[in-house]
Amino acid sequence: MKKNWEMPDFGWQMKSLASAETSFEVTKNGVYDLRIVHSTIKGVSPKMLEWWFRNIGGDMTYRGHRYPRYLIWHPLDHIHWELVGQKGKAQQVGVGSYFRIVEAFANNPSYQIDSIERVEKLDITGIRLVRRILGIEIFSLEHHFGQAGTEGSSYRSQMLVGSDHWLMGPLFNKLIRPFIFSKIMGRLWLKHNIEEVGNFEFFLPELYRQYHPQFCDGDMIAEPWRLLQQP
Repeated sequence: MKKNWEMPDFGWQMKSLASAETSFEVTKNGVYDLRIVHSTIKGVSPKMLEWWFRNIGGDMTYRGHRYPRYLIWHPLDHIHWELVGQKGKAQQVGVGSYFRIVEAFANNPSYQIDSIERVEKLDITGIRLVRRILGIEIFSLEHHFGQAGTEGSSYRSQMLVGSDHWLMGPLFNKLIRPFIFSKIMGRLWLKHNIEEVGNFEFFLPELYRQYHPQFCDGDMIAEPWRLLQQP
């Protein structure tokens, strides 16, 4: 799938691989286990993160222009997002929703994924996405959110690619997975995810503020947009 939008260069200094703690292991059953402990997301609260994943669709105004929200999140790698199985304006995102996610790691079509995943968890503590084949889990991605003092949010990610099912596991891990998610793509995903999570600092506080002008019930860290101006 080709990107319908050519996103401008916003001049963002995306976070580097070295900014986070990462690991990429292969379990004894052949499952890829990728983990990230991100650096603090400054100016962003867990409530904002939950709100984002519930409102990831549609467009937003950034620097005077309208763009799809999903493409703003990672202007280079993201291609398309949609809520599968729901039509019209009254789309509701929550547990049981299905996300279609299209992205190309390193902005390279050779490393493109196009996947439909079920939301198994979505609340102020995090989100979990799962993909199954014939009822057997072959992919999961879980993000854990937490408050990091007054600075922002902690954020931990774990992706599992493969199956430990006694029959499906060997077939999928050895014969199918290499064609849809290689080890190279795994390493590129670590970098991609660090970048997109870090990008929240550039746009999410302002976007959230547009929909929550009163900052009610402690949803926001005090004056989060000012934290972004600090060295």
